[in-house]
Amino acid sequence: MGLCCGMIGLPNVGKTTVFNALTGDGALAANYPFATVDPNTGIALVPDPRLIKLTEIFTSKKTTYSTLEVRDIAGLVEGASKGEGLGNQFLGHIREVDALLHVVRCFQGTDVVHVSGGIDPLRDIGVIETELMLSDLETLDRRKQKTEKKVRAGDKKAAFEVEFLAKLIGLLDKGEWLGNREYTLEERVILNECQLLAAKPVLFVANVSEGKNADDTMVQMVRGFAAKRGARVVTICGQLEAELSSLPESERADFLGEMGLTESGLVRLTSEAYTLLDLITFFTAGEIESRAWPIPKGTKAPQAAGKIHSDMERGFIRAEVYHYDDLLTCGSEAKVKEKGLFRLEGKDYVINEADIVYFRFNV
Repeated sequence: MGLCCGMIGLPNVGKTTVFNALTGDGALAANYPFATVDPNTGIALVPDPRLIKLTEIFTSKKTTYSTLEVRDIAGLVEGASKGEGLGNQFLGHIREVDALLHVVRCFQGTDVVHVSGGIDPLRDIGVIETELMLSDLETLDRRKQKTEKKVRAGDKKAAFEVEFLAKLIGLLDKGEWLGNREYTLEERVILNECQLLAAKPVLFVANVSEGKNADDTMVQMVRGFAAKRGARVVTICGQLEAELSSLPESERADFLGEMGLTESGLVRLTSEAYTLLDLITFFTAGEIESRAWPIPKGTKAPQAAGKIHSDMERGFIRAEVYHYDDLLTCGSEAKVKEKGLFRLEGKDYVINEADIVYFRFNV
């Protein structure tokens, strides 16, 4: 699907450490600003315990997880919108992503130097968001000037756009974030064309040190800020996750147990990222392979089939569907059919979260 999240934040907040844990890549994580100049790009597997269960039930030979493209974008600094710290180049990388993972430092420690000399999560968030908004103001001002020329030439549609652009400029001038707002379809088209940074969905990633109560005060500050915005927060210990990802799969559960954890923070992070992108997961399962497929919420059966192969969408006949929960309750696909929970659905069927689907199609 080409969906991509960009990791943003100030230098030395742990972005690249979290990125490496998430994607398994060996990007440079250094104790100085701008260690990452070009964005590191990696593919993150989306852990899903339901898929493991399907593999067990169907004794599948192969298990294939959903994936998400993640880009580690160099740390921004105050003045980035004016080119400070190669800011213009970095802001350009951000415009290309679908959503933002804003990593916020919520850990103390003198071994990792903060660019501002002290730890203050809300100040750090403010610096980043201000630079994104200032960059957007320049983008909107240029577009508004061009569109006003069309209005003077008699273009009636352009008049609506100028009015909308002026509204966006007014919001940004007041320091208002453009995301998490309701827009009409016509307005959304303009937003997408402008690729505004402050209109992208954001997930705040509070990077903490080890320990259940580590840095809780700072995390609560981030949660309070996000709540006012209607945004979400996930807490993660980047260093711990990096250690975990370096272990063999067979040793990870024991490691988590020793740390008093039931699941990796990356499980929560990827799950929240999917929520942020408004995605759901359906499954295909059988002896050969059990696989998770991400699709936008509201996708109909033929388009879901096209996710697997374009021929399946073109030749779609019907979808044979039952739910993961029903399989778990019944214990087998045969029992699902016996209880009448196995359904035949047509082209107007909207795929639901955790549907297990087999598509019938003509070649």
